[in-house]
Amino acid sequence: MAAPPRRTTALDPERLRADFPALDERIQGHELVYLDNAAMTQVPSVVLEAILTSYRREHANVHRSAHTLSGRATEAYEGARERVRRFFGAASSDEIVFVRGTTEAINLVAHAWGDHHIQAGDVIVATAMEHHSNLVPWQELCRRTGATLCVVPLDAAGNLQTNAWASCLTSRTKLVAVTHVSNAVGTINPIRQIASFAHDVGALVLVDGAQSAARLPVDVQALGCDFYACSGHKMYGPSGIGVLYGRRDLLHAMPPWQTGGGMVRSVTLRTTTMADPPQRFEAGTPNVAGAIGLGVAIEYLEAIGMMAIEAHERNLVRDATDRLSRIAGLKIVGSAPDKLAVCAFVIAGIHAHDLCTVLDQQGVAVRAGHHCAQPVIEHFGVGPTVRASFGLYNTERDIDRLIEAVERSKEVFAR
Repeated sequence: MAAPPRRTTALDPERLRADFPALDERIQGHELVYLDNAAMTQVPSVVLEAILTSYRREHANVHRSAHTLSGRATEAYEGARERVRRFFGAASSDEIVFVRGTTEAINLVAHAWGDHHIQAGDVIVATAMEHHSNLVPWQELCRRTGATLCVVPLDAAGNLQTNAWASCLTSRTKLVAVTHVSNAVGTINPIRQIASFAHDVGALVLVDGAQSAARLPVDVQALGCDFYACSGHKMYGPSGIGVLYGRRDLLHAMPPWQTGGGMVRSVTLRTTTMADPPQRFEAGTPNVAGAIGLGVAIEYLEAIGMMAIEAHERNLVRDATDRLSRIAGLKIVGSAPDKLAVCAFVIAGIHAHDLCTVLDQQGVAVRAGHHCAQPVIEHFGVGPTVRASFGLYNTERDIDRLIEAVERSKEVFAR
């Protein structure tokens, strides 16, 4: 099935807001300004309705029964897989594995591929801007196998230091694990270029796409990645569902990570023959309604247009960064020229968690902390940061409210 044309017309966030029931919430008497989209996006009514329909009219296990409800569920589940394939430009739906989220996808690769291909003396490359989910699994793989982890450092702005790649990419390098968009500072990494460098030395590339999947047009074949991982709850879909894209030849050569029902072709008391991918990696009863909901969320994104979403969110990040940086005592953390998704900052004399609490009292939802990316925050020499992160339904008025709330919060702490 051919991919739909990418729309470039500007989106209307005010109109889109009506699609999201949660945005009607009032927090302590204030209209909700939701700026925690890097952690979890809200869910549109069309996705909620699809999930409810799944439970009401086709609640049955997939691939297991001949009755009508199971047939409906299987058709909807596999239809969602095809939507994911199309959305990410994969060559085959066999390359799309449903998992719980980005974390499980990366761990699946670390075990099913890493434990069988990495040995002492090999090198795995990660970067200093990785989310813990794309760092800790590789640390653990190195511990299990005796391999070495080589980390590409950051510069003062929050970009990867390009001159450091040469020392990490050698004939011993087997895998490069890199985020597409930093969840902590918003830097966009040049995945095509990184993949080219990695492939030149025979290494594979795994991309953490948790922050890019719903913000950028993603074509896994054009990017040149071998694995790509993302989460439904950051794509305007339900939680507990995610995707691992893996090249077909790689998945077919990988043993299962988990075993049980649904991922076998035949079983005797002595031997088992495993199913082909993707079923090989989907042991047990899957999150059927979650996959269906994710498929509908993808249709929702496609109808808006990924180029329009990217342009809208770039404008929001740029404007928020510019306006916040004018506030006395406020420091923006991460100043890469090419960034998306987030605006992180600290204010002298105010702890990030305290500021987050006071902002919440004014109806502004942001996140405070290390954002599961402690090495990134430590690189900038600051403590926990406040992170405002944007979605397709955010508006310039939301930025106005954020600025006003930060200014009022400063007055509260100054008393």
